[in-house]
Amino acid sequence: MSQLSLPTTIAFMLYVIIVLAIGIYAYSKTKDASDYFLGGRKLSPLVAAISAAASDMSGWILLGLPGYAYLAGLEAAWITLGLTVGVAANWILVAKRLRIYTEMLDDAVTLPTYLQRRFQDSKVWLKSIAAISILLFFLFYVASGLIAGGKLFNVVFGLDYYIAVFVGVVLILFYTLFGGFLAVSWTDVFQGSLMLIALVAVPILVTGNLGGASAVVAQIDGTNPELLNMFTNAAGEPLGWLTIIGLLGWGLGYFGQPHILARFKAIRSGDETGVAAVIGVSWASFGYLMAILVGFCGIAYLNEPLADPETVFITLTSLVFHPLVAGILLAAILAAIMSTVDSQLLVCSAALAEDLYPLVVKKSLSPELRMKVGRIAVVVLAVIASGLAMDPESKVLDVVKYAWAGLGASLGPAILISLYWRSMTSQGALAGVLVGAFTVMIWSQLSGGIFDIYELVPGFILSSIAVVLVSLRSPAVSDAVGIQFDDMRTKLGGRA
Repeated sequence: MSQLSLPTTIAFMLYVIIVLAIGIYAYSKTKDASDYFLGGRKLSPLVAAISAAASDMSGWILLGLPGYAYLAGLEAAWITLGLTVGVAANWILVAKRLRIYTEMLDDAVTLPTYLQRRFQDSKVWLKSIAAISILLFFLFYVASGLIAGGKLFNVVFGLDYYIAVFVGVVLILFYTLFGGFLAVSWTDVFQGSLMLIALVAVPILVTGNLGGASAVVAQIDGTNPELLNMFTNAAGEPLGWLTIIGLLGWGLGYFGQPHILARFKAIRSGDETGVAAVIGVSWASFGYLMAILVGFCGIAYLNEPLADPETVFITLTSLVFHPLVAGILLAAILAAIMSTVDSQLLVCSAALAEDLYPLVVKKSLSPELRMKVGRIAVVVLAVIASGLAMDPESKVLDVVKYAWAGLGASLGPAILISLYWRSMTSQGALAGVLVGAFTVMIWSQLSGGIFDIYELVPGFILSSIAVVLVSLRSPAVSDAVGIQFDDMRTKLGGRA
């Protein structure tokens, strides 16, 4: 589908109109910074759960993961297993505590602000370093979404890759700027539903065309039987334990993803996190499974190897569906991209407006000014990320992998441990953020032996160790900090 198709164009335009309408409506409901960055903490469990899943499932769920399964076969199952466990652990271990704690701490909107208030830290280092870590790694994450958008418009419409990136940025900026968190969350529900429909529709039709699931398996077996073995790679070589641990380790990243944790903070009540968890975990795990099946269908259905494996979903959709239906399903890729990039831009702008800008100007900002600064930050960050995305040879999954590791290792242990350990200190949190970030940056540049393991795993482990060791060697937390922690546990119902 390299030439502009009228039915496909109609489908895309319909999608864009719906998204922009949601953004305009959300603008009328956005009054201050709390509304703009967290939607006034009024999300229902359904919206919070689907929004969390959709903001997680960026372009990699329709491009990167199917492309990986297309190349590696069942090896990709290890990633989906790790991600599913990670989603569940995040909802179970973090959601309720973070929702209660952030509201207690004078309505802490961002994770850096939460960490500062959690330890009543009068210094600027913890808050600043945490915010810088978010900005650094999120720029790569946003860039990965723009890369996916560039590939989409290039393949579907034949647009120049660079123009395609620009078109994607403009669309995302419109409703993120105007509607903020409400627009992002409401569109996530619409976009998440479209993504799931697309992930289900493609395998069903391709499988039907090939004569059923057994025919798909037989075709893959005839192509390369090693693709059906999750303990070997495509070349038939056994997967080492380092590779398997690295693939499973993707799940550790969830504890430090600000765009996902924002949904926990925005849910209507901590008591509703249980219902949201069931919805969120079911939604995410099913999406991962279907993404793998898309890759498998590509192996079975396509006679010629794809030059870019990450276009397997686009290629299958254009081959087996009517152009109008294909346009709707391909809009799901744009939905996947937008539902994540908008969330990430919003988190970055919050880090700038709430955490860094007040430190630079050395004064507190009014809610209206914070929202204005946040909107300006969205534009600036989008422009920078666009520059990082200007390489059409970049792989979506590779860029996501680095950003996911950086955020998971730098913020994850500090957030998780702070919710459970009364004696954790601000010095320990700062050490964890720094050690996690630098481990990922250094480890990702090395290769061979133990360095072949995904950098998130050693980063998360070393960051956790740093949090514990430095906290144990730091001055004890104040009585006020301890009492605040006890109050949070009381609000949980006395459970540790």
